[in-house]
Amino acid sequence: MALRQIKCVSSSLLVIVAVLTTCDNYLQVGTMPDSLSPPRVTPSYLCARKARGQKIAALTAYDCPTARLLEGAGIDIALVGDSVGTNVLGYRSEQEVTVEDIVHHTRAVRRGVERALVLADLPFLSYHSPEAALLNAGRLIQEGGADGVKLEGGAPVLPQVEAMTRAGIPVAGHLGFTPQSHGRDLYAFSEKRGTVARVQGRSAAEAEWLLEEARRLQEAGVFALVLEMVAEEAAQLVSQSLEIPTIGIGAGRHCDGQVLIVHDLLGFSGVELRLARAYTRFGEEAARALAAYRHDVEQGAFPAEENVFHMEPGELAQLRQLLAPKS
Repeated sequence: MALRQIKCVSSSLLVIVAVLTTCDNYLQVGTMPDSLSPPRVTPSYLCARKARGQKIAALTAYDCPTARLLEGAGIDIALVGDSVGTNVLGYRSEQEVTVEDIVHHTRAVRRGVERALVLADLPFLSYHSPEAALLNAGRLIQEGGADGVKLEGGAPVLPQVEAMTRAGIPVAGHLGFTPQSHGRDLYAFSEKRGTVARVQGRSAAEAEWLLEEARRLQEAGVFALVLEMVAEEAAQLVSQSLEIPTIGIGAGRHCDGQVLIVHDLLGFSGVELRLARAYTRFGEEAARALAAYRHDVEQGAFPAEENVFHMEPGELAQLRQLLAPKS
């Protein structure tokens, strides 16, 4: 009996060692054996993908059904961006988005995601000081269920990044075009298109500045960096100079990953954006479906027999008898 117990203990130890070895290998290379479920995406996992030259796929998500679609497609990062304001809530700009808005939509996305990393934007004026950043990031993590937060800017937000990382909050940075800022250096005016976002990093001086800001953010502790509307060559330089992954949107082909607004990918608006690609024309399909529904309702074609419920014949006969006039 004692010998059998020793063998059982030895077998258990071997299993534990095997599991620990597997997990250790995952931490080093960012993959798990096919026999195990896909690993949950973490900042370490994203860095491992960069080290192996594997691209990272990210998309915005603002609700649970969309989050489930992203999860099913194997998307790595579900970004609850302040773009929710202009794409879902009808706001005029990202500056109108509040912490409450982001908390609400992050909760919805969290319910639809198991594997993907849920990254929530810190909205405009929610991180103007280290104390405010820590308070509001804490809300996004604890109340919203986010796995990490993202903020815009370089040198001015370094104290905020350091405060949050010291508190154990994973932080992603954002350089290039920053939608929360309405500075004149971020926009240009043309007679043909009006006021439009200006591509950053086209001059040598701008590219050098971006690189320096990116390095400082990495040193402050960010685990990833979004580069938005940056000249491809400048984005490539930044990506090759950092250990952390870069996620591009309109920043060319050499970033470590890409992110798009899901409404642009699905073709909701019908507007062609150079930085995006519509993989379907969902807006047009939806408009046709809505018009067909209205037509069927007006013509009495909906609901049809397959859409209705009936009483049991005996119950219907009894009802008619109960409602019949008394003689």
